[in-house]
Amino acid sequence: MNTGQWTYAGLNFNGLSLAGVRTSIAIPELSLAFDLAQGLPHAIGMNHFLITHGHMDHSAGIPYVISQKAMHSHKTPHFYMPESMVEPMKEIMNQWSLIEGHQYDFQFTGLKTNEAFTLSSRYLVKTFETVHRIPSLGYSIYRRFRKLRKDLEGKASEEIAAFRQRGEDPTEERTELVVSFTGDTQIEFLDKAPEVANSKILLMEATYLNEKKTVASAKEWGHTHLDELIPRLPSIKSEKIVLIHSSARYSFEEAQSILMKRLPKTDIDRVVLFPGR
Repeated sequence: MNTGQWTYAGLNFNGLSLAGVRTSIAIPELSLAFDLAQGLPHAIGMNHFLITHGHMDHSAGIPYVISQKAMHSHKTPHFYMPESMVEPMKEIMNQWSLIEGHQYDFQFTGLKTNEAFTLSSRYLVKTFETVHRIPSLGYSIYRRFRKLRKDLEGKASEEIAAFRQRGEDPTEERTELVVSFTGDTQIEFLDKAPEVANSKILLMEATYLNEKKTVASAKEWGHTHLDELIPRLPSIKSEKIVLIHSSARYSFEEAQSILMKRLPKTDIDRVVLFPGR
């Protein structure tokens, strides 16, 4: 097990992702982690956990991290997840409380597709639809910033100053889609949530990379095959496409070699295999 670190656009991505074994990737600058497999050290210091679905290689670490955060007197952790997970997860935590003789402090919030919530003064999160074998969600992180109102662009500085003098705000809030994370999904998430293709950084699953598994097999298990991604690369506008959840059938070195051979030359530098497995 080798925790990976990858950096882009001022954000650090720390974690691991190996199909059927573990997926959890944290962004320390935002104090959040996508998914939570085992109780992995890189995630314990985060405050917000965005859980895509209930398969154990993506969510089994929730009780352990809650326990560790209680032990270290951290603030109450907040877990966001598909709404169908909330009651079962509460029951799991009730059973752990009985086993351990301790009452834990945590917050579970169930979400639907296309729900948004504020992460901080600078960032908000919106869910998007993914296509898997059980209820699942993807998450997009938007940066909020203020910029000169579009109707004032090109105006003289004196005219803009006059707005301020009248007590009017010449700026407006805008958002930039910085990061999207799919969790496990079929390629059709791009059809159901086309805005995700405009993410500056898109972390998306690509479980199968060559003929070791067919596209039909990928779809049967709710996953994406590289054969399906390659034709769609021109329609994905992301600056970086980070592939996660590759099958244990491939060593990291083999997976990289396959990508170098199969990706169009125009995309070799844009498509990245997440280094942690």
